[in-house]
Amino acid sequence: QVQLVESGGGSAQAGGSLRLSCAASGRHFSSYVMGWFRQAPGKGREFVAAINGKGDSTDYADSMKGRFTISRDNAKNTVFLQMNSLKPADTAVYYCAAHLGVYSAYPTGYKYWGQGTQVTVSS
Repeated sequence: QVQLVESGGGSAQAGGSLRLSCAASGRHFSSYVMGWFRQAPGKGREFVAAINGKGDSTDYADSMKGRFTISRDNAKNTVFLQMNSLKPADTAVYYCAAHLGVYSAYPTGYKYWGQGTQVTVSS
């Protein structure tokens, strides 16, 4: 069982940066693939990025490549999402998720979810 708690959301101007954190409780954190997803009002949950258990392999949605960076600190049971060059289109609730296994860009591939943190980017 893994419990996930996101933090770091808030408001930013276009072109600005935010860093999201996701703290995990439970054992064997380094065994879990961790992902970030987002959901804007009226839209489905969208894949943002994923990172493997060791933290040496990552995957990104095309629209986030070069702007967002996912990382993890297994000693602190935490995964991060550094978001730079933010755009109004990045406005959404951001969720972290965890599962055992290989990468997945689909929400159905993840078993554990946080409650989400709101990110609002103004122009």
